[in-house]
Amino acid sequence: MTFHDSKHWPDYWRRLREALLNPRVDDRSLEAALRAARARQPLPVLWLIGKAQAGKTSIIRALTGSETAEIGNGFQPCTRTARFYDFPTEAPVVRFLDTRGLGEVAYDPTDDIRYCESQAHLLLGVMKATDIRQDAVFEVLRAVRRRHPEWPALIAQTSLHEAYPPGGEHLLPYPYDREPWPPQVPADLARALTAHRDRLGALPGSALVCWVPIDLTLPEDGYEPANYGLDALWTAIEAVSTLGLQARLRGDAGIRDVYDRAAHPHIVGHALAAAGVGALPLVDLVGVPAVQANLLRVLAKLYKQDWNVPMASEFLGLLGAGIGIGYLARTVGRELIKLVPWLGQTVGAVWGATASGATTYALGKAAGYYFASRRRHSLVDAEALRRVYAEALTSGANLLKVPPGEDRS
Repeated sequence: MTFHDSKHWPDYWRRLREALLNPRVDDRSLEAALRAARARQPLPVLWLIGKAQAGKTSIIRALTGSETAEIGNGFQPCTRTARFYDFPTEAPVVRFLDTRGLGEVAYDPTDDIRYCESQAHLLLGVMKATDIRQDAVFEVLRAVRRRHPEWPALIAQTSLHEAYPPGGEHLLPYPYDREPWPPQVPADLARALTAHRDRLGALPGSALVCWVPIDLTLPEDGYEPANYGLDALWTAIEAVSTLGLQARLRGDAGIRDVYDRAAHPHIVGHALAAAGVGALPLVDLVGVPAVQANLLRVLAKLYKQDWNVPMASEFLGLLGAGIGIGYLARTVGRELIKLVPWLGQTVGAVWGATASGATTYALGKAAGYYFASRRRHSLVDAEALRRVYAEALTSGANLLKVPPGEDRS
């Protein structure tokens, strides 16, 4: 059977055009697709341990680039006092766990800690630099490391500016990634940071314990940069884990501006969802176009564009017939392979996942370029658009090879 005689061609072509040209998304198909994807690809989980007002939400905001209000509204309860936040909400790439109530009177966190411990891939302790009373946090860190001596521990010391002298500013370049610290570090701050480390002492086990002083403020607070130490935090996260969180949330040097940065995790999330659906025989004939159509809708809203039929038609036209035919060839080819007994259960599933994810990633990156051009009121360069798509096919396939972090930290 050749590609052109495949009985799946007309049906898929119709579904693809309807999904991408029609701004309405089939909610049932989308929900079913996302459920299937999440079941096949569990999210990497970052577990934040700290007292109230320690700065956990600020860390999530800085790592994701999401607004504080959105994060606050996005948390969902998972135990009596623990809660989770999936980002991005519609097609997440990471889950944050927050155990609340540490240090509060008449609260025994044992059950909640056990639950979070069973879910987490990376442990992040959070403590305000000027708050010396961290015994509840230290107790959890010690207990977890006794049970899991091989887990590295990452500890963020926050709100550094509270220990600055009047009129004090952040030290640049960032000095806390090497020891001894330079004499310019305020004496009160140095004592506070050291006191935490001395009181915690050596954790059980020989795995790495990494301390990262940071100060994540709002622009109106007047400190520059607002996300002081964020790069050091990212360096530490990448050093102690194999989750690939930076690739999922921040992208690479190809990220062009704030809109591109914000779009990246949405593109990755939908690509991962499409990859999960694409491994299932025939399901992706409906599910993958629904995921892709939803991605285009989300990106259009992010870039403040009105996604409609004329715009969708222009976008597909600029991509060109060659890319469209190649897209369909990969789709139909993987479906036929997945239907072959034995072979289709392995090779076909892998091919389906990779092709679905990579094409979704490429479609999203191309759409980002398209929307950005329109937002600047510039003519869209069709050749550049196709080049973005072609390059993103390769980078998307490579991104999908990053392990989701099956091994615990």
